[in-house]
Amino acid sequence: MNNCLVPRLAVIGVGLIGGSLALALKAAGAVREVVGIGRGRVNLDKALELGVIDRATQDIAAGVRDADLVFLATPVLSLTDVAASAAAHMKPGAILTDGGSVKAWVARAIEPLLPEGVHFVAGHPIAGTEKSGAEAAFATLFQGRRCILTPTAHTDVGALDLVRRVWEVAGSEVVLMDVEKHDRILAAISHLPHMVAYSLVNAVGSYDRYEENILEYSAGGFRDFTRIASSDPTMWRDIALTNRDALLEMMERCEAFFSELKEDVRRGETDKLYEFFLRSKELRDAIVK
Repeated sequence: MNNCLVPRLAVIGVGLIGGSLALALKAAGAVREVVGIGRGRVNLDKALELGVIDRATQDIAAGVRDADLVFLATPVLSLTDVAASAAAHMKPGAILTDGGSVKAWVARAIEPLLPEGVHFVAGHPIAGTEKSGAEAAFATLFQGRRCILTPTAHTDVGALDLVRRVWEVAGSEVVLMDVEKHDRILAAISHLPHMVAYSLVNAVGSYDRYEENILEYSAGGFRDFTRIASSDPTMWRDIALTNRDALLEMMERCEAFFSELKEDVRRGETDKLYEFFLRSKELRDAIVK
């Protein structure tokens, strides 16, 4: 394998993100062996059956012992404990990295845990679906997507370069960004939309004017808009708690615009409603272009 970047990769949390990274690197010939680590034996067996991983273990220490790169793909609030268990058994020169949606909290929590010679690179692939588990993984998930790496003053340059190349081989455009900037941007473009989708489904699902469940009447628009409300509740609970300040700022901003719209509807403000919708349409159309 002349293209091999990582002789041995350990993935802790073999689901959509961790499994897809393993498959992408396998497809590119960039890894020789993938060790899958997780709590659930059924999911690990499925990952083995599907060829996502080459070996499986529920023992973190055994799984990471000889790994060159360890990828953390577990919910954000679990990352500290998982990283502590992994880092203590990693060999000198090995690299620990993650795919969490929150970066400032993660970097602050994990960097103090690293033993001498073990490096950490915080990262976030901007990709995903509402599905989870090893069966959801596919090799092209990261093709044409961005992956944000958020080095700090403590990040080893060589480790950063290797992780950058790993994500490029997986098909991503790699962007380097400050951790705080990352969290505020993601609060706006990812975390807030999920909060809105969860709230909308709860609001409509609890509507009790009629005896039947009106969600049964939902068509394409509602289902497309709320698709992300099918995402993993544990993951989104953790994101809401660890990116709280940035998320609250965006939720309050959204509330202000919603209040403006509500008042325009209440008062029958024809021109204001048109301008509100037109402004939104132009902003949305610009994203597509």
